[in-house]
Amino acid sequence: MKYLRKFSFEFKRQVVEELLGGETSAAQLCRRHNISSSLLYHWKKQYSLGKFNNEPIAEAALKDRIEKLERLVGKLTLENELLKRGLQNSVSQRPSNGKSSGSTGVSVYTSAGGVN
Repeated sequence: MKYLRKFSFEFKRQVVEELLGGETSAAQLCRRHNISSSLLYHWKKQYSLGKFNNEPIAEAALKDRIEKLERLVGKLTLENELLKRGLQNSVSQRPSNGKSSGSTGVSVYTSAGGVN
């Protein structure tokens, strides 16, 4: 069974700050600390959001906000398209002869879409 290592916030912060400081490359840090590059960049993202008891970087916080808003716009766009299709389907299912399908004659659709 593979051993799952846990790293402290201090260690993660130290490694990321060393990366951001430009002292060593990401590859050198990964080799020295025996971590994967994806883990290092994951820590870097967390660091920029202030997850290691540090102040979040303003640019990263704004990028995070933009990503959330873009996802919301996408979701609302999909809902809007779904509602448009539903409306088109309901309009196309109306009787084409200009009269309601009921035999009571209570309401009649005119060609202009009004009710008599």
